[in-house]
Amino acid sequence: MSPPKITLYDVPGHTAQPWAPNIWRIRFILNFKRLSYQTVWVEFQDVERTLMHIGAPPSAQRSDGRPIYTLPVIVDSTRSGHQPIILSNTNKIAEYLESAYPARQVFPDGARAVQTLFVHFIQEVFSKPLLPIMVPLSHQQLPERTRDHFRGGPPAALVGPQREQAWQAVKEQFDFLAIIMDKNQGDGDGVVTMGHELTYADFAICSVLIWIERMAPHDGWSRVRTWNGGRWNRLYERCKQWTDEL
Repeated sequence: MSPPKITLYDVPGHTAQPWAPNIWRIRFILNFKRLSYQTVWVEFQDVERTLMHIGAPPSAQRSDGRPIYTLPVIVDSTRSGHQPIILSNTNKIAEYLESAYPARQVFPDGARAVQTLFVHFIQEVFSKPLLPIMVPLSHQQLPERTRDHFRGGPPAALVGPQREQAWQAVKEQFDFLAIIMDKNQGDGDGVVTMGHELTYADFAICSVLIWIERMAPHDGWSRVRTWNGGRWNRLYERCKQWTDEL
């Protein structure tokens, strides 16, 4: 069998199980579209060097104009006789995959703008209260070499009342999102964001759920899965079949 022609660059934890939510958004799309791909694992301290070596574009720029290199990155070598397509930035990759492989849509017709805005909300607003909890936990799960790379030691983990207050702030975001999604009652299945079919918006939410489930299975996922009448567990179960590579 010939090797996969799409390569996804991802960051490892202490095991080969993927965990980073922004990269999971791309994994979900690849799996949902049934595209064959391979994963190249790149530890944080090697990201810039590796991506510059393969000619990946920076995902952003610093205020002084210097490039910022982040994952995910994909390399698509499926087009025979053409140069590989190399892309960074999660949303740009998502839009490329939808255009290049239109079968099994993740952006419903006429909904790309709304989907993009929804995913921006998930990333920039909904997920923010999770950071004080999840970043220290994620740091603990990184390979030792990577942990040593981050000077100053691991971020301080929240404990006691501070931790409970942080989880309450997270729950407020989930409660708000549940209220918004409940507006689909009567027009959908009560689980996904648009009617009855999974879309990019659902994968954005499930990417956060996977992050919680893998990094905080007892203190985090055990809470979240019961919130809002078990809604988030039902959504996770809908997405679960698309968590395995082909």
